[in-house]
Amino acid sequence: MTNTYRTLVLGGARSGKSAHAEDLVCAGQLPERSVPIRYLATARRDVSDADWESRIDQHRNRRPSHWSTVETADAGDLAAQLESDPHTATLVDDLGTWLTTELDRQSAWDAPRGTITPAADSLVASVENYRGPLVLVSPEVGLAVIPETRSGRLFRDEIGTLNARIAAVCDRVVLVVAGLPLILKDTAAQPEGAM
Repeated sequence: MTNTYRTLVLGGARSGKSAHAEDLVCAGQLPERSVPIRYLATARRDVSDADWESRIDQHRNRRPSHWSTVETADAGDLAAQLESDPHTATLVDDLGTWLTTELDRQSAWDAPRGTITPAADSLVASVENYRGPLVLVSPEVGLAVIPETRSGRLFRDEIGTLNARIAAVCDRVVLVVAGLPLILKDTAAQPEGAM
């Protein structure tokens, strides 16, 4: 892996996408196995939701003790966190909870589509300009039925657009289905001059 190597890991609910992203980081996909890892956790904690807290704790318990964790929902914008240290090996989990937090922050659930485009633009630019190893996790929701609610359709449309934009600036894109990774894009594996 080169110093600048951005990987997007997509998958459905409980597909194994987060575990796969963690494996990429732990299994030598980064330049050194003992390199400090920054884990940018985008989920907002909610102590009134025991199931949600349990899911967050499962993720937290899987992480090696030498990883540092920044909870971006409370610490500030994800793009700003990426820009604050653009050379550190970083794992972002996940873009879906970032999107939800951003929609909440901007009260955009009932606003016109595109309201959060400036925040998405900033995030895409931060990923594109990142100079260290970067692994991002995101839900793939476009394979499900059309959501019944406006907020469900908004989330599906916005995450689909964001995933496509992030995939365009990443070096590698992996889709995880039933725990199995399928490589969709790998520019490092292509011969020079290939498209």
